[in-house]
Amino acid sequence: MEELLTQLKLARIREVYRDWINKASKEEISYADFLHGLLSEEICAREENQIQRRMRQASFPFEKTIEQFDFSLRPELKKQVILNCMDEAFIHQGRSLVLIGPPGLGKTHLAVAIGVKMIQLGYTVKFIMAQRLVNEYLQQEEMEESQKLLRSLAKIDLLIVDEFGYLPHDKEAGPLFYQVISDRYEQKGTIITSNKSLTAWAEILHDSSLAAALIDRLMHHGEVFYLSGDSYRLRGKQKYLSGNAISEEFQLEMVDDGENRGEKEVKL
Repeated sequence: MEELLTQLKLARIREVYRDWINKASKEEISYADFLHGLLSEEICAREENQIQRRMRQASFPFEKTIEQFDFSLRPELKKQVILNCMDEAFIHQGRSLVLIGPPGLGKTHLAVAIGVKMIQLGYTVKFIMAQRLVNEYLQQEEMEESQKLLRSLAKIDLLIVDEFGYLPHDKEAGPLFYQVISDRYEQKGTIITSNKSLTAWAEILHDSSLAAALIDRLMHHGEVFYLSGDSYRLRGKQKYLSGNAISEEFQLEMVDDGENRGEKEVKL
């Protein structure tokens, strides 16, 4: 039996068929229900394996869900708009989402959460940092290799470009990003996170006309949100950013060290 199931590549059924035989014997399950139960187990296992495979292929830096995001800390975000981005229409209508703001406000969290949801819905997702995309493109020595990279990006159902503009980009970045967005325009979903306002994108891309054309395509079927507020990562740690606070902490440590040395000397 196990050899036959292996040949048929029914891995999950091979794991559980004995349990189902015992269950069928005890509960007098019909042949139809028995077969339905086994096949359902196999389908569920395959769907889970596909999700895990697509998660690995997406290259997320971490896994986050929308439920973990605190919208009360970001009132400038329209929650319903973000939730709408988690609908299949976001991909089918070739829509886009641009999240702009300083580090630590949850831009990447939201992008990843949308990506995870799309994977659960059965779509392919690619997460890549903007500078890494530029580097990969520039590393291609042959034109065919460059075109192959662009074609692979165009096929992805949801492309997430993170940290656009965080680092200075080469002049070749302008044509690259324009080509990527043009290929996806009205075809696939796109999310971009950046710390630079749209008005600064001309400087990032070294070409104002190219930046205007790129933004035009993103905004035609897209939304842009400017996030503000305190960084998630620095909550409760602001005192360490103050020079006075650091000095006070250092003085306290010096006092503690002095007292400890005094105690040791007394003991001696």
